[in-house]
Amino acid sequence: MRKNPYIRALRIRQWPKNGFILAPLVFDGQLTNLPALSKTFAGFILLCILYSGIYVFNDIQDIQSDRAHPRKKFRPIASGEISIRNAWLYATILVLFSLICAFVMDREFLLILCAILLINIIYTQFVKHLPIIDVMAIGLLFILRVAAGASLVIVKIFSPWIYIITFMLALYLGFGKRRAELAMLADHENLTRPVLDGYSLPLLDQLITIVSSVTIVGYTLYTFSGPTLPENNQMMLTIPFVVYGIFRYHYLIQIEHAGGTPEEVLFSDRPLQITILLYILMVIYAMYV
Repeated sequence: MRKNPYIRALRIRQWPKNGFILAPLVFDGQLTNLPALSKTFAGFILLCILYSGIYVFNDIQDIQSDRAHPRKKFRPIASGEISIRNAWLYATILVLFSLICAFVMDREFLLILCAILLINIIYTQFVKHLPIIDVMAIGLLFILRVAAGASLVIVKIFSPWIYIITFMLALYLGFGKRRAELAMLADHENLTRPVLDGYSLPLLDQLITIVSSVTIVGYTLYTFSGPTLPENNQMMLTIPFVVYGIFRYHYLIQIEHAGGTPEEVLFSDRPLQITILLYILMVIYAMYV
């Protein structure tokens, strides 16, 4: 039985990407700080609601191209399950609710959510059609997710390495998504995303190689130079999980021809799920035990 179209339009499967808001809490050693934990969790929920509203706006904007896409044509708005009028109302309610709650909770957090909304609007209207810049804009939005988390806790010494690693990892996922989309649509005469005309599989493979290498090196350096990490360098124990996770994702999109979205891979690949779980447990052990 299919879910309610309004629930499906929220794209709940994409909410894990907003988990980057937890990075300041975890890597600043405040995971056991209950007030900070509860505030960050509330911020996570509001960020998810905001992004759900943005997704609905995007689906309205992309309705024609989605209807020509082999899978996106089944989305509630593209398929006609939700009318354009109701979709506009739905998206407006979601966005306003998240912003009003953010205003009550923290003004700096509100400003970051407004920045996220503005950049998404610019991305949808202009940037998403510009090769390379489109993925860099996605990287900026991931940095803002981390900044949103930092605004909700009293950070002792938050390492700038986290922002660098987040940006590079976002580029890796973004170029990986473009590669999967291009490979999936290779047999279609009319690509449903104009930006894909500016990419080729060899170019994307080179870009993925570059950003994955920088991500691994950057994370490795962070594990023994981060100002808030334990002096015993136990965070270095997490390096193998990061390396394997990056290699595994690349294997899935290049060899297994996995879906064009990271969340699909995350919810379908058991080895990657186990790797992420072990990484989380190892971070907790290194930081808090």
